[in-house]
Amino acid sequence: METDLAIRARGLRRAFGNLKAVDGIDLDVPRGMIFAILGPNGAGKTTLLRMLATLTRPDDGTAQVMGHDLARHPERVRAAIAMTGQFASLDEDLTGHENLVMLARLWGFGWRAGRGRAAELLAAFDLSDAAKKQVKDYSGGMRRRLDIAASLIVTPGVLFLDEPTTGLDPSARAGVWRLIRGLAAEGVTILLTTQYLEEADQLAGRIAVIDHGRKIAEGTSRELKAQTGSGMLHVTPLDPGNRQIALGLLGEAAQSDPEGGRISVPVADDAEASAHLARLAEANIRLAEFSLGAPSLDEVFFALTGREAA
Repeated sequence: METDLAIRARGLRRAFGNLKAVDGIDLDVPRGMIFAILGPNGAGKTTLLRMLATLTRPDDGTAQVMGHDLARHPERVRAAIAMTGQFASLDEDLTGHENLVMLARLWGFGWRAGRGRAAELLAAFDLSDAAKKQVKDYSGGMRRRLDIAASLIVTPGVLFLDEPTTGLDPSARAGVWRLIRGLAAEGVTILLTTQYLEEADQLAGRIAVIDHGRKIAEGTSRELKAQTGSGMLHVTPLDPGNRQIALGLLGEAAQSDPEGGRISVPVADDAEASAHLARLAEANIRLAEFSLGAPSLDEVFFALTGREAA
């Protein structure tokens, strides 16, 4: 039912000159879900988010966010959402506490209520010890947590996160992931863009893959992986000089890891995997190692687009 959707979009389009940044995208995002928009740089992810957040006007198409029409009632959409962009929207000369109090005051909080809300968010995002430090002295992970906290002065129905962990180290990224899961557990619908396949795999209940402004696939992580085949056969020729020969024998769907020398090819079942191995053996290509497993989202993206995700 449409009432169960936080976001419903049909035929959204936006062009910049001859560039079709978003080219006819449909989207259904259930309430309370973490939904990921996955794609490489330049795929149209940020433009799509900006349209849904009323920051960029669509050239064509319709959308409703939390039941409000994007074109007819943009002010109602803005009242129901929050957005955190790729770059922190914080005053670096203010402390973390001062930033949040200032934003709370802009939202209409009184001084006492604003200070209380700031303290709550700093504690929830594990930033209480840094509350009196200027933001310019924060680490990348701390800035990102504060930036997301700033989006939650008033709890939104939908939180838009545009590449929330870009530039963070693995530890800080894992911390932001925990925060995102916690917000979803409290009922906030989260639409995030990412070029990190692992991020989409770890967080999202559903993933839309976009490339060159068009949605090319959608589903759960498991459903997307199933599109590539029941599994992936990974082989590493003992002699690196045989890699190109092996690629030719394994067919057009095979892809090579340029760093490790490993070749991956989708297979429908173990019989097809055995046939590939037999073909390599007949050509006297000895293997350093081989394995059969589920495809990764990296391999799914390559199968869908013919190129790497980033």
